[in-house]
Amino acid sequence: MPHPEFVGLVNSLHATAEAALGDLNAATARAARDGLLEQSRARHTAESSLKLLTMLADKTRGNLDFTEADLLSHAIGSLRERLSESPAEAAESTDPSAGN
Repeated sequence: MPHPEFVGLVNSLHATAEAALGDLNAATARAARDGLLEQSRARHTAESSLKLLTMLADKTRGNLDFTEADLLSHAIGSLRERLSESPAEAAESTDPSAGN
């Protein structure tokens, strides 16, 4: 059974990075208001979260149950993909009107 605090930590780091990259939710609205979504700062925040998640994966390798390992792997993969997008692609993927 997944450890609730571990799941919370992974989800928190992932959500922080996604919010910095512009995902629209309550955290993003607050971050924008506080000036945290300026592009270079946002990218730095997302990269820092990715580094922490990667370190966590390295340090816990072999000690996680399947659910925890899958959650962590998904969070890392998702952030790596988002960070590899060009700024224009990233804006399109978070802009709800881009598909219209």
